[in-house]
Amino acid sequence: MKRVVTFGEIMLRLKSPGHERLLQSPSLEATFGGGEANVAVSLAGFGVPSSFVTVLPDNAIADACVRELRGFGVDVSGIVRAGDRMGIYFLETGSNQRPSKVLYDRAHSALAEARPGIIPWAEVLRDAGWFHITGITPAVSAGAAELSLEAVKAAGEAGLRVSCDLNYRKNLWKYGKSAPEVMSELVSNVDTVIANEEDFQKCLGISAGSHEVDSGEIDPDAYLSIARQAMERYGNLKVIAITLRQSLSADHNVWQACLYDGKEFILSRAYPVTDIVDRVGGGDSFSGGLICGLNRYGTRKEALEFAVAASCLKHTIPGDYNRVSVSEAEALMKGSGSGRVQR
Repeated sequence: MKRVVTFGEIMLRLKSPGHERLLQSPSLEATFGGGEANVAVSLAGFGVPSSFVTVLPDNAIADACVRELRGFGVDVSGIVRAGDRMGIYFLETGSNQRPSKVLYDRAHSALAEARPGIIPWAEVLRDAGWFHITGITPAVSAGAAELSLEAVKAAGEAGLRVSCDLNYRKNLWKYGKSAPEVMSELVSNVDTVIANEEDFQKCLGISAGSHEVDSGEIDPDAYLSIARQAMERYGNLKVIAITLRQSLSADHNVWQACLYDGKEFILSRAYPVTDIVDRVGGGDSFSGGLICGLNRYGTRKEALEFAVAASCLKHTIPGDYNRVSVSEAEALMKGSGSGRVQR
């Protein structure tokens, strides 16, 4: 498979220990993470050549971040050094009926302050086959939105497959434009969309009539309706994947997905995920799995099942990144989910 390029903001992740409230004890676990970087790490772990592109300041924290990405096998040669600070997000992991909480501190970050023209797209995209972005990046700032649109247009003109995980984040859309204003134009320049039902409603204004996002019910007909509406509105779309998360509590979800290509509607196996270790990055691991699967397997069914299995396993791993191999995901998709010790 040709190289995959992902573009977005990577942040310093500060998490309270275990299931503690933020600053319940005077310590925070410091790691890194961000939607598109998470996808690049997943792909590298699957043996897919991947590059992550962003804008980072020239300081010791950013240096540590770049070293970590390089250690996962991600190409970081396209990272531009500019600006004054990295974005930060604080995470408090929920339990049972107490939900997890994320607090962003990313205003005036290096990427938020970046403008079109800062990244040499022709050079960055040379010899690549796929480009991936999320709806988080254009939500950060007006400049980041303009840069995101510049990126997907450059990728399309270069002949790459272009995917976007809509990833609606209500706490980020604060600079004057609404998500539908920005995301509709962005989606007009991609061929693969990944999202959940809420993302379609909040980013594109597409819904399945009376079906409630927060009902917790899995209704395949509703998701088929959403996918058909999206394809009718955006004639450029070739594949739509919808993740289905039934959240019974902070620790217990049912994880599943479906895929529509304009002809066939496929529903994956459903995984009951109990005792969740860390669900942050779960959607990103699905995106990485889907990109890998669509290029690795002969059928869309296999690609979808691989993506769901890989992202199911991510829920067992602390941190933003999925550290799962192809063989581990394939073992789960083929039925090995007992968790027995392997010797």
